[in-house]
Amino acid sequence: MLTVNAAWNAWNFRKALVREHIAEGHTVTVLAPPDESVARLEEMGCRFMPLAMSPSGLNPAEGASLVMSFRRAFRQQRPDVVLGYTVKNNIFGAIAAKSLGIPFIPNVTGLGTAFLSGKALETLAGLLYRGAFRKLPTVFFQNQDDRDLFVQRRLVAPEQARILPGSGIDLDHFTPVDVPHPTDGVTFLMIARLLRDKGVVEFVEAARMIRATLPAVRFQLLGALGADNVSAIDPRTLNGWVDEGAVDYLGATQDVRPHIAAAHCVVLPSYREGAPRTLIEAAAMARPVIATDVPGCRTVVERDVSGFLCAPRSAGSLAAAMRRFLDIQHDARVAMGRAGRERVETHFDEAHVVSSYREAIAFAKTKV
Repeated sequence: MLTVNAAWNAWNFRKALVREHIAEGHTVTVLAPPDESVARLEEMGCRFMPLAMSPSGLNPAEGASLVMSFRRAFRQQRPDVVLGYTVKNNIFGAIAAKSLGIPFIPNVTGLGTAFLSGKALETLAGLLYRGAFRKLPTVFFQNQDDRDLFVQRRLVAPEQARILPGSGIDLDHFTPVDVPHPTDGVTFLMIARLLRDKGVVEFVEAARMIRATLPAVRFQLLGALGADNVSAIDPRTLNGWVDEGAVDYLGATQDVRPHIAAAHCVVLPSYREGAPRTLIEAAAMARPVIATDVPGCRTVVERDVSGFLCAPRSAGSLAAAMRRFLDIQHDARVAMGRAGRERVETHFDEAHVVSSYREAIAFAKTKV
């Protein structure tokens, strides 16, 4: 069983894992709040079980109710092992699974809002993680910074913590595409849910700075609006940016590849990440990238080789990195994109992720 805070998350990020285990003859159930991705998951051959939960917040009272929901689901399905993703599913799912003697393997895909919203919420999250992850055989992290932070704060023991290369990527699906010649101007593309924590505001402010002197440069936003998150950008603010001409909003899509192919550079000025999928996808398609010098992003980007890094929460630093990109020649951009593709091939192939999970599942079942 996989549990996550939205069905689309399982479809978008865990497809390879689901597909491989089904191919090996296992029954796979996804436990998550339903959305339009349920049909796609079922078409793959996996079962879907709806879970009522809010993806945001860490209210202990809601947590107690969620533990009971997990217990009911686990008792009904009796999975051999549960794989957890996202904060609440990891914490409350682990508590429920341990109470029933079911192996649970969490993947800390990023620290998210809980570690970016002030000391009180960060302290609560730490207490919950420590209790939930105690004595679990394996806890996966997607970058060294997050792993070290959890170990230093004694939220996990060193022997529990393992690092995965993000969610992995299908290198046959995301193939290299030539960087467009800048004959009609350069396009910077940001792919992310429209959250302040992703650096959307800094992207728009940097766009204003660049366009003040280079109005032909285009800035595009691609991603879902209206997320249930305290840092979500409201539609009115987005419409104001579009009306002013600072950015173009492309909406959301099931296939980012055409948009990456049309862009010259992909940008992610996030405040913190696990292993950002959008940067991995962009690099796999041989696109130079610009990202913040924060955990997760700097794992994907090789500074000044496959892309540029800038300071977090700084539109000025982001604009400076964009100007650096605008100043280099087309051949240098192509070389940067090729370097990104080579890095992804070496470190982020989804086969590594599937293999690591096989080992962790086998190990967890020996500990029950």
